[in-house]
Amino acid sequence: MTIDKSFVLDLYRVNDNNFDSIALSLFRFQAVNNPVYRDYLKYLSVDIRTVTTVNEIPFLPITFFKNHEIKTGSWQEQTSFTSSSTTGMIPGRHFIHNIDFYLQHARKCFEYFFDSLEKYHFFALLPAYLERQQSSLVSMIDYFIRASGSPFSGFYLYEHDKLLKDIQQARQQQPQRIPLLWGVSFALLDLAEGHHPDLHDCLVFETGGMKGRRKEITRDELHTVLKKSFHVNTVYSEYGMTELLSQAYTRGGKKFFTPPWMKILIRDVADPFMVLQPEKSGAIQVIDLANWATIAFVETEDSGKVMADCSFEVMGRLDNSDVRGCNLMVE
Repeated sequence: MTIDKSFVLDLYRVNDNNFDSIALSLFRFQAVNNPVYRDYLKYLSVDIRTVTTVNEIPFLPITFFKNHEIKTGSWQEQTSFTSSSTTGMIPGRHFIHNIDFYLQHARKCFEYFFDSLEKYHFFALLPAYLERQQSSLVSMIDYFIRASGSPFSGFYLYEHDKLLKDIQQARQQQPQRIPLLWGVSFALLDLAEGHHPDLHDCLVFETGGMKGRRKEITRDELHTVLKKSFHVNTVYSEYGMTELLSQAYTRGGKKFFTPPWMKILIRDVADPFMVLQPEKSGAIQVIDLANWATIAFVETEDSGKVMADCSFEVMGRLDNSDVRGCNLMVE
């Protein structure tokens, strides 16, 4: 196996029938060519020749991104993304082999669920992310804004009046497009409480997190407030993180759905090598085949469960794990 354009093409041909074989091939490649992962497997005394199923693959703890350079092969990064963190905490860093691949891949993830970017006006209310450097979310949304081709799409810090004025102008001048508001939780709550705008014709996406600006609440509580204040029936959520190149999305409820190149496994908290059956809660592990240049097998610090239809729910943070700034709300 080689990491080249042919693998990227295979990435978008993946389906339920070939996912496991592609994942196992990538595991064997990364187990040999990723120095950090190779040493980690050696520490665990794992013989890669004995790993014959996806459930047997050891996942690299996400904390390794804080102190190690995670790369498969030898290459110079075009950029890097860092996770948000509170004072005194070490952020995770994800080195990006090809920024164009990341941006176009993020587009594929979004369009897999929500149709073409050109269908929307993107209004981004992401003050906490805009106020720091090297945010993967800001890079993604900036690309969505540019690729949408809408003259009304843009970022907003705390200019709520301008945001609502621009949404209204977009409605009037390009009514064929759908306004899409994408925001961090505390900023959406500020907008809801301060203005109670009528966004009945908009799609509203929350990306989680109070960033220390507000008391943490459950996702259900957040959605209840936003739906009532914005006059919408549905609020969508995104599950993504600095250490992953792919994103999962809800369709308006609690359950997240993954694109074909992403898979969630739940492990027993007491036994990192035991994968749990559907409906059992434990630690979320992610296979992200788009992480072909770094590590595709990431053990997160989130707890959750996989459903029978392969969707998953995020229940909160694992006990005794660092609480990062991009922490999802505890359910």
